[in-house]
Amino acid sequence: MTDLLWTLPEADTPETPVLLLAHGAGAAMDSGFMHRFAGHAATHGLAVARFEFAYMARRRVDGRKRPPPRADKLTGEFQTALQAVLDQRKGPVLIGGKSMGGRVAAMLSGATSLPKRVTGVVCLGYPFHPPAKPDDWRLEPLESARRPVLIAQGTRDAFGNTADLETVALPAHVRVIWMEDGNHDLAPRGASPATWDGNLAEAATATAEFARANFG
Repeated sequence: MTDLLWTLPEADTPETPVLLLAHGAGAAMDSGFMHRFAGHAATHGLAVARFEFAYMARRRVDGRKRPPPRADKLTGEFQTALQAVLDQRKGPVLIGGKSMGGRVAAMLSGATSLPKRVTGVVCLGYPFHPPAKPDDWRLEPLESARRPVLIAQGTRDAFGNTADLETVALPAHVRVIWMEDGNHDLAPRGASPATWDGNLAEAATATAEFARANFG
């Protein structure tokens, strides 16, 4: 049974559009990033369901930090969480996540059996490449996605910044929006005119607009 952590808009109904959100490799579903983003998304009318992969959930039991399995080994767990959402709600669904979670969502979106109620993918800080390996691109999940993809990326993200992405061509169904001076958590430096909460709010606004465009 998948445990879902819900953040709901004020005018929630069973038909409210849902964003199913997975965490990144090292932080849980209730991290500051996930909590803040979910709150902003809910203010724009999305019901946000967060879940944890099994390796992260076990950390809550014994306190031991574990590395995640390979991303492609996690699609089954994401599928289980998706089915739980589909069983509980009647409206359309976006799948997505922070960093690794978004990558796994993109992988899942390439499946021919993906339910029609899943209308798009949202990646918050997509790990285009490992920080120390700028030529080790992870584009295949994006290229194989069978749904539109929205990526909110920090301009100075070590996993793929503005200069990095000028060297590659992304598919037409993938859109990248840039968060000012943002790192992999979309957070700017202290001297920047941008703020972390402002960048998260901007990403959530774009996600809600993306949802409306694809939900019809």
